Amino acid sequence: MLPAPVRKRLRLATGGELVLTVDGSEEVRLVSVHKQVDRCQGMFAARSPKRVLSEELIAERRREARREKRD
Repeated sequence: MLPAPVRKRLRLATGGELVLTVDGSEEVRLVSVHKQVDRCQGMFAARSPKRVLSEELIAERRREARREKRD
């Protein structure tokens, strides 16, 4: 259980979820799920929302299959 001042600082409601990570130097870090989601979304911010990666992957696999068939 986290003390109320810590929950308030993290903007974490009672019963809210946290993500615990351990980095390479064995330091432990607690982050609210909302903050972690924001960070993950930031990683993909440069990607075009019109891009459908699954369709690109299927097209790439089909091109590879055609090349292999010719060889």
